[in-house]
Amino acid sequence: MNRNRKPSLTERQARLAQIKTEQKKAERKRTWIIASVAGALALGLIGTTIAIVVDQGAKNADLAAQAKEPIPDVKIFKDLSQDHVATEVDYAQNPPTGGAHSAVGQICGFYSEPIADENGVHSLEHGAVWITYDPSLAPDQVDTLRDFAAKDNYVLVSPREGLASPVVASAWGIQLELDAAADERLPVFLASYVNGPQTPEPGASCSDGVGTPE
Repeated sequence: MNRNRKPSLTERQARLAQIKTEQKKAERKRTWIIASVAGALALGLIGTTIAIVVDQGAKNADLAAQAKEPIPDVKIFKDLSQDHVATEVDYAQNPPTGGAHSAVGQICGFYSEPIADENGVHSLEHGAVWITYDPSLAPDQVDTLRDFAAKDNYVLVSPREGLASPVVASAWGIQLELDAAADERLPVFLASYVNGPQTPEPGASCSDGVGTPE
């Protein structure tokens, strides 16, 4: 047999057809593998998303249940004036939880500088929770408080000198002193008192007034 014989046209065509067939098989296999991997990833993502949603739903339900119960160490102040004044007010609490205040509220959100009491109290009147923190609070704890403000447009956060504890949460006539931003009572306090039953003017805006949240 002549080993140097060139393949005939028919043989070359047959070989080319065989190569194309093998390429198509390989391509189908790659497509199947890619589709399988993508499907598995999609199912994993869907499963993860469902798990996150279910977990968050359970947390929200648990938080709502806790909000119906008394929160330990909450202080209550009654008979607070709702008068509007154009002067500074000497408040009995630090920070104030109500009383005479400015006719203009503080726009809710996070502030890295102190705000005027009279504006903050007006926001409490509208259903806000005002979280004040010691200026020396660790940055990661400040970020935790910032997140609370970012998630709810009726949360006001600002630093304050002379607090009795590192963090203080205040609603109209109600106050809770906390040792840390991660205290488990803080989200319960928010769930209980953001636009809670203590609000003198429920439904009033906390997006109008003075200040530019960060």
